[in-house]
Amino acid sequence: MSAWPVVAGCPLCETDGGLLVAQLAHCRVVRAHEPGFPALYRVVSQSHVPEWTDLPEPEQQAVMRVVNTVECALRDSLRPTKINLATLGNVVPHLHWHVIARFDWDSHFPAPIWGQAQRAAAPAQLDELELLLPRVDQLLQQRLRDV
Repeated sequence: MSAWPVVAGCPLCETDGGLLVAQLAHCRVVRAHEPGFPALYRVVSQSHVPEWTDLPEPEQQAVMRVVNTVECALRDSLRPTKINLATLGNVVPHLHWHVIARFDWDSHFPAPIWGQAQRAAAPAQLDELELLLPRVDQLLQQRLRDV
């Protein structure tokens, strides 16, 4: 974690929120540990604010460049069926974007990952995807150096 102010009780202030991939000026990128969805990344604002519009516009632009970079890296590396972007904050009111590579074989597709499962998980495909993620992390680190 960086030297940003920490709000007691906020899991995204007190922890990285997943495997830290990159630490940037206004945000960090983490690979979340969401069972069944290994290619779920979060772009977490360094500012403890609940809403997108709470960020100053220059910070919004910086964070959105990072979200864009994460999406492009996932598309280039994994060739998912779809990318889902979400910023909910209903449970953790600390601004963060979910960038989720989705596949037509995943257990919930085409429903949201937080919705009802459509089929059983595909263990072999999930294992194969897990093996690719360290290379995705490396690609993200390379690309985020230029952001």
